[in-house]
Amino acid sequence: MSNIDSKLKKKSAPAPVINQKVYNFCGKKRMILAIVICVIVALLAGIIFRGVNLAIEFEGGTMITYSYDGELDTNKVATEIQSIVNTPVSIRTGESLDGSGHQMVVSFTSNEGLNADRQFELTTSLNEKFPDNKIELSDSNDVSPASGREFLLKCLIAVILAAIIIIIYIAFRFRNIGGWLAGLCSIFALLHDLMAALAASILFGFEFNANIVAVILTILGYSINNTIVIYDRIRENKSLYPNATLNELINLGCSQSLTRSIRTSITTIGTMVIVSIVVFVSGYTSLLSFSIPLIFGLISGTYSSIFVAPVTWSWMVGRKNKASKKA
Repeated sequence: MSNIDSKLKKKSAPAPVINQKVYNFCGKKRMILAIVICVIVALLAGIIFRGVNLAIEFEGGTMITYSYDGELDTNKVATEIQSIVNTPVSIRTGESLDGSGHQMVVSFTSNEGLNADRQFELTTSLNEKFPDNKIELSDSNDVSPASGREFLLKCLIAVILAAIIIIIYIAFRFRNIGGWLAGLCSIFALLHDLMAALAASILFGFEFNANIVAVILTILGYSINNTIVIYDRIRENKSLYPNATLNELINLGCSQSLTRSIRTSITTIGTMVIVSIVVFVSGYTSLLSFSIPLIFGLISGTYSSIFVAPVTWSWMVGRKNKASKKA
């Protein structure tokens, strides 16, 4: 058989039979829009009613380390310190590195720091209030906000550059199925995931610290990976079903990826839930500012990679086609 005959036979071969239940994802545009709006409203409500609590590495402040004996009520300690420094106080407790006793790290925002006299006043007041705990000053540091803000700016620049690279990569890799619009929609889905994580962080009252930055970078990688897997499935289906519309390809690709996405997400999210429970029970609550926002970001990433990115892409292509027909 000649090469031409084989090509013609291949071209005229029927498309493979679909042994897959196909869900109408593209028909859920209003539901998806409603969920996106709810995420935005939750974030704005958190900012307005709870405010963004910047950690001292971004706002500047003072960190004081105390050693103490016995059991100590950190809520009462925080109240006592707040009455002296007149600003909200964050307290973390743990064991000293040499295992000789307990340590308490007190941090609060401050523009001028805490001089030696104020440190002595604070330590004396704590010992008068909690005489049985033998509280002693171990270390004191004033944190400049400049380095933290520089770090935050670098992270922001890194995220923007990553978004540009993602758009270019998706535009090139999926150029046969409308890559530029697909890339823009993937970034929109990423923003949705980041807003969900930030909304959870603010509503739960966590500080905006290095943990939140780590959450943002983790979600960035996780969510875009899920989205590209689904886009790749849509591209494969385009070669198998060349006469199918984009909506049909999206519905089929998302349906084929649904089980895989759910199983992967259950494993990842379940692990983070277990981590959150363990750190809460053990008292290392500072890690909750990483695990809980990450859980919400992962849930959002699973949903957005299946619904938000592909369906928004379908909507934008539809708008573009209508505009071209009118022209």
